[in-house]
Amino acid sequence: MSVPRLLRTTTFRVALLYLCLFLGSVGVVLGVVYRSTAGFVERELDEAIAEDVGVLRDRFERYGLSGLVEEIRRRSADPHTNSFYLVATPAGAPLAGNLSGWPSATPDDQGWLHFKVSETGGPAGNPATAQAVVFALPGNLRLLVGRDMTELDLVAKQIIGSLGWIAAVAAALGVSGGLLLSRSVLTRIEAINRTTRRIMDGDLSERVARSCNGDEIDRLAGNLNAMLDRIEALMAGMRQVTENIAHDLRTPLSRLRSRIELVLLHPDEDAEDYRAALQDALAEADRLLATFKALLSIAQVEAHAQRDDFRPVDLAGLAEAAAELYEPLAEEKGLAFTVEIRARPSVPGNAQLLAQAVANLLDNAVKYTPEGGRVVLSVGAEGPEARVTVADSGPGIPADMHEAVRQRFVRLDAARATPGNGLGLSLVEAVARLHRAQLRLEDNAPGLRASLVLPVGA
Repeated sequence: MSVPRLLRTTTFRVALLYLCLFLGSVGVVLGVVYRSTAGFVERELDEAIAEDVGVLRDRFERYGLSGLVEEIRRRSADPHTNSFYLVATPAGAPLAGNLSGWPSATPDDQGWLHFKVSETGGPAGNPATAQAVVFALPGNLRLLVGRDMTELDLVAKQIIGSLGWIAAVAAALGVSGGLLLSRSVLTRIEAINRTTRRIMDGDLSERVARSCNGDEIDRLAGNLNAMLDRIEALMAGMRQVTENIAHDLRTPLSRLRSRIELVLLHPDEDAEDYRAALQDALAEADRLLATFKALLSIAQVEAHAQRDDFRPVDLAGLAEAAAELYEPLAEEKGLAFTVEIRARPSVPGNAQLLAQAVANLLDNAVKYTPEGGRVVLSVGAEGPEARVTVADSGPGIPADMHEAVRQRFVRLDAARATPGNGLGLSLVEAVARLHRAQLRLEDNAPGLRASLVLPVGA
């Protein structure tokens, strides 16, 4: 993995940002330390120099140049003094003091200057330095009063040197840490990229590898894997639907074509025969259209296209309306049809889709329950859930097929003799998912109990 590529990563840039913040904070801390220590001492020295200047100026005003020179010579004679004095002529020739000559440094606007006293007069052979103030005397004479600044200059030099070393070490550690962090993160991201490229090439079984850290990249990988599982399931469902459509529609299409071809092969048939053949073809076409309409309804529900249309729905009223439609069919078949309204819950949803789901459950119950059987439609509520249940005394569905019958075009062997396309429970399942509800299939001993369980406040 190339270094230029690592330098362009977000993690490396974040590491550099934190490095700059760290260096800035260290600089502020050292600045505060210097100001509170060496800076304080420097201000004390400036005040001492100013006090000395006041005393010497007063001495000059009272005793003249001779009195000033005498005082400076007396002070300069002290071998332990840390003060510097110099009275010089306009040409810079010394008249009195402990400096060999006038400093070459230029004073500022207030007369202060910082100068080097000697090259090796300080500790460990370092230069000796001083801070002084200069002012003019009558007769174009000049007076310099200063203090030794060697120790303070060494402290400032050490602070600046320390800051330089800290900056160098922090920069080295920050760059190294940024490169290592970027390499680690980029390696994991590249693994995700390789996996996604293989998935884009068509291998939907690939999954993103996860570490044991449980960090944000692991959480991202988990979400990606969950998404891939969902996509793979949808693709498998699409393939299955395509195969089922090809299988289940081939027979009615073949029958339709055969009937039309049979009529065309016998042009001498009378009008009644033609009419009967056309009616058969029309019935077959209607069954095909009903299948496609059911598939379209399932697709629309699964796309969640109608969730914005949710309104409060009276579940008991909806069940009573469906019962009015199917009660005559049940009585015509010789079934005992019972409606039990134990509660009147209101649920948020699409009334048309919920009515279609209840109608599909009733249609299956009436269709598969033999003569003399019983169908019960009940509505109830318990806690935060409302329930619409259709129970019958028909052949039921084996427990190991409860999940399979929710898929499109799945029909039990015993049901293939009755009209249908195997899409009824698929539509009910899709409506349940849209409403964040559950379709529960249970044994009614005998028969099937199908319940649509909806949240009262979704």
